[in-house]
Amino acid sequence: MTTKLTAEQRVTKQHVWLMNEPKYCQYAGIFMLGNTTVTGKVPTARTDGVNTYYGEKFVNSLSDAHLRGLILHENLHKAFRHLVVWKGIYKQNPKLANMACDYVINLMIHDSDPEGGEVGLPDGGCLDEKYRGMDAQTIFKLLQKDQDKKQKQGDGNGEGNGGSGQDSQEPEGFDSHDWEAASELSEQEQEEFGKEVDQALRQGALLAGKLGGNTSREVLETLTPVVNWREALREFINSTSSGKDMSTWRRPNRRWIDSGVYLPSSVSENMGKLVVAIDTSGSIDNNVLSQFLSEVMAICRAVEPESLELLYWDTQVAQHETYSKDNYDAIMQSTKPKGGGGTDVEPVPKYIRDKRINPECVVVLTDGCLGASWGVWDCPTLWGITEKNITSPIGVSVYVG
Repeated sequence: MTTKLTAEQRVTKQHVWLMNEPKYCQYAGIFMLGNTTVTGKVPTARTDGVNTYYGEKFVNSLSDAHLRGLILHENLHKAFRHLVVWKGIYKQNPKLANMACDYVINLMIHDSDPEGGEVGLPDGGCLDEKYRGMDAQTIFKLLQKDQDKKQKQGDGNGEGNGGSGQDSQEPEGFDSHDWEAASELSEQEQEEFGKEVDQALRQGALLAGKLGGNTSREVLETLTPVVNWREALREFINSTSSGKDMSTWRRPNRRWIDSGVYLPSSVSENMGKLVVAIDTSGSIDNNVLSQFLSEVMAICRAVEPESLELLYWDTQVAQHETYSKDNYDAIMQSTKPKGGGGTDVEPVPKYIRDKRINPECVVVLTDGCLGASWGVWDCPTLWGITEKNITSPIGVSVYVG
């Protein structure tokens, strides 16, 4: 006679199944974070972003496939730290925030097993192809628009921004999110848990590789370090300049000025020419260009290179502008970007060699869609790339977003 498993035993068993399955083992470490509780006090399931709670009756009503989907659903909220990252939209409308986060992860679960034979979603889940490729905030805004439209048509419930505003056919999800408990975590606790999540996902990615599984695109994006491109740009140029061997009182040292102590700052007299080469094939919009040039101006004022050689290029160098220490501030007003054809970076380093510019370093701004060749460079090169997940095999790459 087969002994019927308790709800708690079923939850444990399906955790083990998911951790041993190559397709889902990337989340094995996430399953181990926080506490997992089966209780009669929760109608379906709930998470506070750290701990997970499963309703006993609800668990017993589900097939194994749907229970696996439920477990994966709750833990994906943890993996992507939804209750911390999206607390801003929760403050605007808790119900729509719940739905927005659910739409994101339910598409991931569905894609992992479209037929739902091994891992499926319980009834009532928020699943809609129209939200594919969107983050929770984008979905939230669309849900808000739908809500406002229904309220204007007289279908709203009259609760304003705090109400759902959805008609009875709109799914609201099969679980609840304890945003209040999540908000009680201190900043230090949130930071520590974030590090634990990051470590768990990295270990899970290694485990998935060993078991022949794949790491999801969403996890890979989570594990991609977020780099402040402005700081990276400054650090790169500072590190390639020859030295800071002279003090000046013209710019007091900012580290001490807040304390009322005026000390000279250091400047380099040895910084040679700086080349900034900007892709004008149509891939760089005016907003990004303005931000980038503003940062370059600030760096030039601080580092004071011998000259700034500003190159605009598409399939060739279409414009070459030279700025000296006396007119760095005029860059934004006087520069005239040219180009707009195809994209080929090879002529840029050739142009630099042919013109005997001999720069100390080169900074290239591009979308990174360059085909097979990234050119041949004779000096330190930093690539500011506007497309995610593209890196140059040459020099240093930083995402400019």
